Amino acid sequence: MMVFHYLPEIANGVLITLILMLFSIGIGLLLAILMTVCSDSDTFLLKKLMTVVTFFIRGTPLLVQIYLIYYGAGQFEWIRHSVLWLALRQPMGCAIIALSLNSACYTTIILQGAIRSVPDSEVSACAAIGMSKWMAFRRIIFPRAFRIALPAYSNEVIMILKGTSLASTITLLDLMGVTQQLIAQTYATIQFYIAAGVIYLLLNACISVVFRKLYRWSHIPGFSG
Repeated sequence: MMVFHYLPEIANGVLITLILMLFSIGIGLLLAILMTVCSDSDTFLLKKLMTVVTFFIRGTPLLVQIYLIYYGAGQFEWIRHSVLWLALRQPMGCAIIALSLNSACYTTIILQGAIRSVPDSEVSACAAIGMSKWMAFRRIIFPRAFRIALPAYSNEVIMILKGTSLASTITLLDLMGVTQQLIAQTYATIQFYIAAGVIYLLLNACISVVFRKLYRWSHIPGFSG
């Protein structure tokens, strides 16, 4: 089968895909936690800002966001002369930023829903023993919400993995970029698209297994988030 002759190139594409996914979900999760805290703050403008940001990101296609960052950032002189340009001048940096922001906004909605699902009795108990709002959130509410959010968050991670395929549109040779390059060289369209599809399926299966184990682990007595 022709595909096996190009395994090194495909492996390099898989590596780029994994780098994109891992950096994006890592940065996205940190941003989502920060955005969730800001959304629950008492500052009106901060809450509205989070609402506008999540509405924009969730309401526009990921491909548009990637194009806006990759092609649009360089249009502003102050960005080109700032430290941001170190990341924005590279396709990898632009893709990670776009994927991270996209993941952060969707994860924020997941976390907000999970926090609202925490039983009122547990929140009241925190207040009854004199915990501050921040301490209750950090030690009780968020770990509890994290367990609730895990199944939905696993879907978000899978969506980000699929979203990395759009990075090929800005010249990144991820799995899809390498696939398209090899198809242009060999004209073996069906073989390489099937191979790419199988690899994405295997990666999705691995993510599902990891989250199932994490979900079971999070329900072990004594788990604290």
